[in-house]
Amino acid sequence: VVSTQSTGYKITDDAMSADLWLLNSCTVKTPSEDGLRNSITSAHSLGKKVVIAGCVSQGAPDTKFIEGLSVVGVQQIDRVVEVVEETFKGHSVRLFGQKKEGVKKLGGASLHLPKIRKNPLIEIIAINTGCLNQCTYCKTKHARGELGSYPIADIVERGAQSFAEGVREVWMTSEDTGAYGRDIGVTLPELLYEFVEIIPEGCMLRLGMTNPPYILDYLEDMAKILSHPRVYSFLHVPVQAASDAVLEDMKREYTCAEFRRVVDFLREKVPGITIATDIICGFPTETEEDFEETLQLIQEYKFPSLFINQFFPRPGTPAARMKKIPADRVKLRTKKASEIFQKQFPYTHKQGEVQRILVTEIATDNKHYVGHNKFYDQVLVPKIEGYMGQSLTVRIVDTGKHYLRGEVVEEGEVQNIPSSYSNPNQLAFSLNPYNMVQNIKSKNNAWNFLIVLVVGVMFQMLYILYRNHR
Repeated sequence: VVSTQSTGYKITDDAMSADLWLLNSCTVKTPSEDGLRNSITSAHSLGKKVVIAGCVSQGAPDTKFIEGLSVVGVQQIDRVVEVVEETFKGHSVRLFGQKKEGVKKLGGASLHLPKIRKNPLIEIIAINTGCLNQCTYCKTKHARGELGSYPIADIVERGAQSFAEGVREVWMTSEDTGAYGRDIGVTLPELLYEFVEIIPEGCMLRLGMTNPPYILDYLEDMAKILSHPRVYSFLHVPVQAASDAVLEDMKREYTCAEFRRVVDFLREKVPGITIATDIICGFPTETEEDFEETLQLIQEYKFPSLFINQFFPRPGTPAARMKKIPADRVKLRTKKASEIFQKQFPYTHKQGEVQRILVTEIATDNKHYVGHNKFYDQVLVPKIEGYMGQSLTVRIVDTGKHYLRGEVVEEGEVQNIPSSYSNPNQLAFSLNPYNMVQNIKSKNNAWNFLIVLVVGVMFQMLYILYRNHR
């Protein structure tokens, strides 16, 4: 879409003045598909030309309401100009092919394509497309297909270019970041160890969703990476259900115990880490006892971020052929889960803390800027010119269910930063060589260098004593 500027087209946010609507689509839930249908109807009523992109058209190209419309496949976005041009000529064009090297599926369109960022401070990099799972309720696999990963060098190069263009925050995304590289013989930690080397001081990396099976092999590495001062200590790990019987029927390929192991390990090794998760209420084979296990998990772990979804049968999936639970019962389960979650206030203990945040967004009330601390908690600060895109030191003066509110303080006012890892630049000593090297590199970590020097001298003295003793 972005490259259309060089061919004489202009991108506009004003739908009414546009000649053509390029509609991206999501097939995860029925309401998303309904929204696409309504947008198409609106476009036609206004006499607009339409091009469809995204998973709905790719996963179900014969869907009635997109009949006769031009389509850009999920791996063909680099050819959007061709499709737009042909659509203006009155032709219907559909490009669904996959990018391949011989017979091997690639990640998709080149990562080096020009881009208009919705937020100029945030770069979103898809590190792979498709996945390795066969979840019985998911339609995305129909559209995205098998796993296709981008080479490490391409991702690192894209990141370096983005930072050079003024980006302050990179989001690594995919259908499943944990599965990255399994098709090309590399791993997610290998990518991340290289990527953190090019993150400038004052910039941050946020990792996207990973399913439990593909992170279990890398827990030690992931803990080290998530402890890095320029990586948010945040990870989205969907559980979907706490009942092993339901997980098996979903074909999720892990047990609740394995999910717990991921969360427990990361919480122990990365103090303060934010773990976000998802649950599905009303999967066809879920009994009341099964659902009670999920409620107990929510109660026990008190996830700061929890996405609660009702089960929606997606056409063409195995779960759609299963006998559904009555809608009123599904709604009741969703309500119960929401009530437990809404009673939990995960940020109350952070009031009074001094934290370092990176400001990158405007709040929905348009009265505040939004920054994020090391744990990707949302911190609201006054909407003052000069704050956007900056790293600020704030004192937390108020907390809510989904936010903290900060008051900017001068560096000289900071007497003590609480030892809760709330400041991404706070001193942290580790005997792990990787963390040690990274800490020494940080310009504020002179104390770390001194500690390493003292330890080195001590080891040398002990070695001399040992030799003399012999």
